[in-house]
Amino acid sequence: MKNVSVSGENSIGRNAVLGLQHLLAMYAGDILIPLLIGGALHFNAVQMTYLISTDIFMCGVATFLQIKRTPLTGIGLPVVLGCAVEYVAPLEAIGKNYGLAYMYGGIIMAGLLVMLLAGPFAKLRRFFPPVVTGSLITLIGLTLIPVAFQNMGGGDPTAKNFGDPTQLGLALFTAIVIIAINIWGRGFFKQIAILVGILAGMLLAMGLGTVNFHSVGTAQWLSLPHFFYFATPKFEWSSAISLALAAITCMIESTGVYFAMADIVGTKLTDDDLKRGYRSEGLSAILGGLFNTFPYSTFSQNVGIVQLSGIKTLTPVYYSAGMLMVIGLIPKFGAVATLIPTSVLGGAMLVMFGMVGAQGIKILSQVELNNKNLLIIAISVGLGIGVTSVSALFQQLPAGVQTLLSNGMVVGGITAVLLNALLNDTRIKEQVEE
Repeated sequence: MKNVSVSGENSIGRNAVLGLQHLLAMYAGDILIPLLIGGALHFNAVQMTYLISTDIFMCGVATFLQIKRTPLTGIGLPVVLGCAVEYVAPLEAIGKNYGLAYMYGGIIMAGLLVMLLAGPFAKLRRFFPPVVTGSLITLIGLTLIPVAFQNMGGGDPTAKNFGDPTQLGLALFTAIVIIAINIWGRGFFKQIAILVGILAGMLLAMGLGTVNFHSVGTAQWLSLPHFFYFATPKFEWSSAISLALAAITCMIESTGVYFAMADIVGTKLTDDDLKRGYRSEGLSAILGGLFNTFPYSTFSQNVGIVQLSGIKTLTPVYYSAGMLMVIGLIPKFGAVATLIPTSVLGGAMLVMFGMVGAQGIKILSQVELNNKNLLIIAISVGLGIGVTSVSALFQQLPAGVQTLLSNGMVVGGITAVLLNALLNDTRIKEQVEE
């Protein structure tokens, strides 16, 4: 892969603003994980403060590991890392049934597995031609749209005020501002359309009196991460297996993000590039276990930012990673970002995730749409959207199987790979015919 430029024409100030845009796009999705895990495991206020702050700090560390190319790690694409939602269910189950020590031991084992699988997994890239990557990237966008809609309504569908007209109005206003700037904006103003839309939505929310500043006043000024804050990791086979399944799920999803970003920046990925990417995620998960936070993988929502802004260099992501680390060390700064209403972020996500899906459609438009490829697209996209919409379909199956089958990107991706291998891979076809 040719190197993605680290520096560009933008000034320090511009790169910092572009980095902030990346940070805000992923922030809500990332702090959601410690809130869910900490709440399920009954963490007190002090524990929750540490978990959120250190998680944000580790997001910055993990992002640095991924964007900086070394002999062993770093895919060198403008991507941001955070904790994936695929890990929530197994982490909650392990924490409740076995305790925190085994939860963090399982995270370390999952990270080691990802690093060991990096080489063999990268060699599967021949199973990802444009008809497969296009289908997978389309799915990434389309399966995230429901997440955007849930946030547009306020985040919690069980809440009494979910879908309140105020929430919907904030989401719609944010989306309209972003769209308007992309149509009529020029230059740098157009490049930061998402950031401007989020800030405009927040200002409107403040004007409507829906923003509560209490969390900023009560947050600490300094919080330092350190090893084994909650527990010294212990190891147990069933915990390791359940998190390993989630890790493989994230590897498949990350593969789609890698190819999507490579297509946007105009570069070709090699097996070595993929290995570096997987190793970075594995190493990040190991560090997460040691610091008692989470495993980390590449976030798909930030693909839409690169597509919309047109800024394809690494510099803004370096700034974003640095900001994450600073915010993680100073919880009071982090509390400011939590003031952004979920519905405002939902409006921005609607545009971003739609752009990711559109990027997948763009790739599919370059594929020969014969009956075989149409079948691959139809079945993989259909299954992916279906299991995302009705995940309860698999509620009678074991938890590990549910983790795999309830993820539309994984189900659709595996389906696309298998169908393409059976219908288009001449070597496999010849073996089947024999």
